[in-house]
Amino acid sequence: MKKNGLLLTLISFIALLSCGKPAKNSIIIATDLTTELRAPSYPLVTVDPYFNAWSNVNNLYDDQVRHWTEKEFPLIGALRVDGTIYRFMGIEKTPLKAILPTSHEEKWEGKYTFQQPTGEGWKSLDYDDSSWKTGQSAFGTENEPNLSTLWQTKDIWIRRTFNLDDDLKDRDIFLHYSHDDIFELYVNGIEVANTGYSWKYDVQTELGEEVKATLKEGENIITAHCHNRTGGAYVDFGLYELESNKSTLANTALQKSVSVLPTQTVYKFDCGDIELDLIFTSPLLLDDLELVSRPISYISYQLRSKTNQPHEVQIYFETTPQWAVHNISQAVTFEEIENNRLKFLKTGTVEQPILEKKGDDVRIDWGYFYMVGHNDKSTNMKFGDYWKVKQEFSSTGAVSGTETESLSEKMNSENMTVLAYSKDLGKVTNNMTTGYIMLGYDDIFSVRYFDEDLKGYWTKDGTVDIFTVFDDAVDEYSSIMKRCDEFNHNLFSDAERVGGRKYAELVSLVYRQAIAAHKLVKDKEGNLLFFSKENNSNGSIGTVDITYPSSPLFLIYNPDLVKAMLNPIFYYSESGKWTKPFAAHDVGTYPIANGQTYGGDMPIEESGNVLILTAAISEIEGNADYAAQHWETLTTWTQYLKEYGLDPENQLCTDDFAGHLAHNTNLSIKAIMGIASYGKLAGMLGKTDVAEEYMQIAKDMATQWETMADDGNHYRLTFDRPGTWSQKYNIVWDKLLKFNIFNPKIIKKEMALYKTLQNEYGLPLDNRATYTKTDWIMWTATLSGDRSDFDALIDPVYKYANETTSRVPISDWHDTHTAVRMNFKARSVVGGYYMKLLEDLLKR
Repeated sequence: MKKNGLLLTLISFIALLSCGKPAKNSIIIATDLTTELRAPSYPLVTVDPYFNAWSNVNNLYDDQVRHWTEKEFPLIGALRVDGTIYRFMGIEKTPLKAILPTSHEEKWEGKYTFQQPTGEGWKSLDYDDSSWKTGQSAFGTENEPNLSTLWQTKDIWIRRTFNLDDDLKDRDIFLHYSHDDIFELYVNGIEVANTGYSWKYDVQTELGEEVKATLKEGENIITAHCHNRTGGAYVDFGLYELESNKSTLANTALQKSVSVLPTQTVYKFDCGDIELDLIFTSPLLLDDLELVSRPISYISYQLRSKTNQPHEVQIYFETTPQWAVHNISQAVTFEEIENNRLKFLKTGTVEQPILEKKGDDVRIDWGYFYMVGHNDKSTNMKFGDYWKVKQEFSSTGAVSGTETESLSEKMNSENMTVLAYSKDLGKVTNNMTTGYIMLGYDDIFSVRYFDEDLKGYWTKDGTVDIFTVFDDAVDEYSSIMKRCDEFNHNLFSDAERVGGRKYAELVSLVYRQAIAAHKLVKDKEGNLLFFSKENNSNGSIGTVDITYPSSPLFLIYNPDLVKAMLNPIFYYSESGKWTKPFAAHDVGTYPIANGQTYGGDMPIEESGNVLILTAAISEIEGNADYAAQHWETLTTWTQYLKEYGLDPENQLCTDDFAGHLAHNTNLSIKAIMGIASYGKLAGMLGKTDVAEEYMQIAKDMATQWETMADDGNHYRLTFDRPGTWSQKYNIVWDKLLKFNIFNPKIIKKEMALYKTLQNEYGLPLDNRATYTKTDWIMWTATLSGDRSDFDALIDPVYKYANETTSRVPISDWHDTHTAVRMNFKARSVVGGYYMKLLEDLLKR
């Protein structure tokens, strides 16, 4: 990317950070680049699918920081100004006391049946359940947390009776439940939860007055029914009471703004007489793979007085071991470490079940989480009791030494040991005072690849440890912040030039999301592997039709990473482990890459995807060397497309949520683009006869396609269904790869239709439903090359992102009438938003 002249010269200044010595890395971070988009969720720590945290609220202090799965990853920040506390990040955990504990704390007993009860009477206290079985919590399929009773049927009904010593109508009572999949729960016969098709763990919801009025002294009952559609199954529930208010950080700062830039999220606060900039930096600069892989993220702070007077200021950060567990029932360890430069607070599970868990709604529970600060006299770091540590900082402005005997390996809803940091910033004046902490995660082993456990790329085959890279992160802090600022400005400027301000803000929003849904490793031969996790879809690893939509971002900034996404798929076939004449869908379930686990194949979809992406790599690099390495495999897959691609049989495509579809015109386009890609690659490799043959095949198929799909003023969803339509996003490669085999009038007719079919929050995917996929809208918007067409399709996507009530890392699948996500969140496919920038690159 070219320098655009917008980069401000960062102002270096001398400060004391370590052992009283001037620190060359102390800088003022430029915050002049701002965005207006109210993000569905704000990226904070974005390293990989496990080490990944977001804020799902407008103000950083309105809720807990959360993992992309919406599980709490607590992170609290507060500023003490002249003795007054201002909380600027996170919330204090609601202290809950168990009335009916969940299985996290106690194995409770209930009656259950797998046979549907007759009528609704099973919800009542006086129902005769003598024929039901008795079992302990939790109920579910194998490998679920705290499992006691195995449930392997489609449905389960559960009754849990309990006695109360007092009425609960005047108390604050919360239901705590976990479920997988469709779940309904009743308290004394009144419905309290009805989830629809979803799967969530450790949900807390406050009971309403009507329900609490039924919770009287004596016997009561909770009943539940859960239906498992597919995959894992799980049920657990209990009741908790809100304890008296223990809050010591109740007073909040005033958030003035938040801007999401490609590599940074910048918050600005007023804390009384002090202005605070809080900058989250995950330096995912794709031309520096060591930096991309480094499992460290920065939280920087910059303060200045709003008055002409100095103010005594102390800053506080706190987190918990929840960053290192799958659920809070897991016991954890604590360790304090320090050297001449840094102090480390380290925590992780006692069990350390390395690479034993796989799946979608899963957090890491092996390896170790670190909070790190500088080792100087003004910095204190400790483990301590959840409430006492905050009270200590509120009173004194500092946290003292760890009380080792008070540390508890067990976490629950009543107490929690925290990792706490405080720093005395002294007298803060009109001149900027700066500093930072680091969060890091050493996962020890990252991925199992065909039975070989691989370490992160950053370890350099295990020769580098986490403490070395923390030292590197300090040494390079100044240069990293400058590089991130330069990259932010350049990317934003380029995006605004080709697609306007709204487009620039959208691509800035999704940059870190797309990258952090991957893990970078090398195999034993030294081949680069960049594994995606199919977040909130099915948890697959290395999914080809996730790689395909995400590819524009990586093709622009480092095509080696696209090769690293394709390498496992090529190896899977070329090793003989995958023997079908088309490309696999995936290589496993994250983080276990031992072979495809998806239930069905996508022969045309995945084969076309790999061929197109291999051609795109070659177009950018100016050679077909990568294709030459895999020519036999590409030839086999091309033969499949040649035989079956023009009029596909009843196959799945990447939009598999819509189900199987025969005669899919857009899937046919993909096959034609795949065959044309093979012809192009053959030409680049000097195989002239092969190139001419397959390019002609593609041209002939394109001509047939036009005739078969023609529906007057547009082209059909399927060849056999008049009156249908769909986005033809796959045709974008005809222009980008310079095939020019489709009649230009196709795009003109399609674009004219699209602009008449848009709803408030976007263009539907096709005529079957009102939902859409925003990654494909970005591709469709790029088809014509006309800026007005592009703006017409992009504006509703911006409106969706700005207004959706689905406060999660942006979903690529939402309803175009309501802006509510259908499913999906935090997926890497939003790398497809970069298609317009890729077009710009390939035109040069």
